Amino acid sequence: MQVQLDKTDWNILRELQSNGRMTNVELARRVGISAPPCLRRVRALEEAGVIESYCALLDVKKLGHEILAFAMVGLHSQAEADLVAFEELVRSWPIVRECFMLSGEIDFILKCVSRDLEAFQNFVINELTAAENVASVKTSLSIRRSKFEPGLFIPEEV
Repeated sequence: MQVQLDKTDWNILRELQSNGRMTNVELARRVGISAPPCLRRVRALEEAGVIESYCALLDVKKLGHEILAFAMVGLHSQAEADLVAFEELVRSWPIVRECFMLSGEIDFILKCVSRDLEAFQNFVINELTAAENVASVKTSLSIRRSKFEPGLFIPEEV
């Protein structure tokens, strides 16, 4: 179910996407309303599930994680129970930071972050390819990130 938002709500979302740590007073100033109704709107957006959560974006390289890689996984069976079982297994692997089920030739793509190539290779060999129902795994190492825009594009004129 889609939530109906007005221009002020969209402006709040745009500002929070760029800086989720700004104070309510600063947010209210940026969107052109006073602080109390701004806080009420933010809370309503949270309660409606439009704002799912807040998080800090970490520089993984500065924290010693040199490898960003993608694993494209094909399964032997695409029965719903097998898909769910694989998704549950993926949630248990800390190296996997994001997982998407896809249509087409590949069933899942996994975004993996690892300290080094050896740790990533060990994960692929000992856990991923050894997992039940996994038919194929193709991996690609990221050379560099060319764009990073988390969230949703919200035009100025909504």
